Amino acid sequence: MRIVLADDSVLFREGIIRLLTEAGHEIAAAVGDADALLHAVGEHTPDLAVIDVRMPPTMTDDGARAARQLRGTHPKLPMILLSQHVETRHSVALVASGGFGYLLKDRVLRVDDFLDAVRRVAEGGSALDPDVVAALLSPARRDDPLSMLSEREHDVLALVAEGHSNAAIAARLRLAERTVESHMRAIFQKLRIPDTGNRHRRVLAVLTYIT
Repeated sequence: MRIVLADDSVLFREGIIRLLTEAGHEIAAAVGDADALLHAVGEHTPDLAVIDVRMPPTMTDDGARAARQLRGTHPKLPMILLSQHVETRHSVALVASGGFGYLLKDRVLRVDDFLDAVRRVAEGGSALDPDVVAALLSPARRDDPLSMLSEREHDVLALVAEGHSNAAIAARLRLAERTVESHMRAIFQKLRIPDTGNRHRRVLAVLTYIT
């Protein structure tokens, strides 16, 4: 897999490069600011972009804004945002489009989980840090549909948002996979998510809470 990496911290950037190359991936470009990221993606057409949320020139949300711009110019490019803090301002639209991950930097130290997230996102899935999921699922209004779900359905939906398959959710919650499937049907029904054949139907269930 060819990857473009953007992070202004040289030390962190080199660590990610080593981790990914040892896992068999190719780093097409490694840059330190948002403008260089946009140029590198246009030049190298990577299979995945790994992007720090806060980068030069303003050191605020330049990476996240560049990611949204890339989604417009390269709609099929999978990308993972990395951040030290949860910042969801630009995440809603990106989550909805699939092929997107948002991980906190301290979780990258869990190498196997990080590499699994890289694989899932590159394949068009999602990978959201549990803290990001919690922020996205925070009730935004009084009639929050979250109240319609049972505690177990909430647990299942949170794991769906992190990007886990039904089989992985079943293993984590020590349930039969058929039970998880039943919970998913109940979630879709309660949230009125129609079965239109959209492969992002699971993500749409999460987005119901935040739009």
